[in-house]
Amino acid sequence: MIRINKAIELLNANEPIYYMGAHSGHVLTYDQGLKDSQTWADYINIGMEHGCFDMTGLDNYIKGLIDGGPTKSGHRTPALIVELPAEGISEDLIRFNGWQIRQILARGVHGILLCQAETPEAVKAFVEICRYPRNSIGVGDVLGIGTRGVGSEITASKVWGIENNEYIQFADPWPLNPKGELLLGLKIESVKGLERCEEILRVPGIGFAEMGPGDMSMSMGIVREAEGGIPDQDPRIIEARNRVNSACKENGIAFLGHGTKDGIDKMIDTGARVISGADEEIAELGRRYTNSQMK
Repeated sequence: MIRINKAIELLNANEPIYYMGAHSGHVLTYDQGLKDSQTWADYINIGMEHGCFDMTGLDNYIKGLIDGGPTKSGHRTPALIVELPAEGISEDLIRFNGWQIRQILARGVHGILLCQAETPEAVKAFVEICRYPRNSIGVGDVLGIGTRGVGSEITASKVWGIENNEYIQFADPWPLNPKGELLLGLKIESVKGLERCEEILRVPGIGFAEMGPGDMSMSMGIVREAEGGIPDQDPRIIEARNRVNSACKENGIAFLGHGTKDGIDKMIDTGARVISGADEEIAELGRRYTNSQMK
C-alpha cells in the first residue's frame, strides 16, 4: 500500500527525490494544478518566502491537482511543500506567526520548509506548531506538546482522501513518527544558523535540510561566483555545505543538494537525497543511477 506522501515513500526507501517549483513563487490556479498533476517531480515546491501568501490560490491549485490525478505513481496528488514566509531566527517570531503554519497545513499540503533557521528554539517551536496535541511521539525533554487545533482536519483530510480522524493520526512529522505523512524541512542559510547547525538539526521532527548558498553568501559577504542554479565554488560555501551535510547524516535527516546533468551521480554519492535544480532529464538520470522503480 503506497503512502499519501510520495516524497516520504521514496526517502523511507533511501531513494533520492527530485522537485520542481520556483522559490520566488508559483502560478496558483486550478488550470496550473491540472497541468502539474502529472509532473515528473516527486514533489512540488511552492515559494511563499518571496512569493505571494495566497491561500485561495493554493486551494484552487490543489483542486486542480486532485482533478488531474492520480499521478503516474498512483498517488492522489504530487507531494506539495510550501516555503513558510516567517523566518526561523527566533522562537518568538515563529510562535507569533504560527497562524501562517496553521493556514498552510489546513489547505492539505504535505510539508513545510522553514527558511533562515538560526536557532534550535525556533525549530522546536516550528515542529510543535505543525503537530496535533494527541500525536505524542517524541514529546519530552526537547519537544513540547503540539499546538495545532481542531478544524484544520476538515479541509485537509478531503485533499488527502481520508477520514478526519485518520488525517489527525497521519498528519505528523516523518521520520519522528514512522507513519507520519508530513515532511518538514529547514534552510540553514546564515552564519548564525551555520554556527548552530548541529544543535538545530538535533531537534526531532525534521525530515530534510539544506545549506542555502544564496543567502549564506550574503551572510558571509561573498559575491557569488555563479548564478542560474550552478553550485557555488567558494571554499567557504563548500565548507558550509559539507558541515550541514555532515550534521544531517548524524541525525538521520535527508540532505538537499544541487543536481546537474553531469554531476547527479556524484551528488547522490555525497549522501544527498533531496535534489534541487533538477529537470525531467536530470531526474531520469538520477533514477537510473539508483535503479529507482517509482515514476
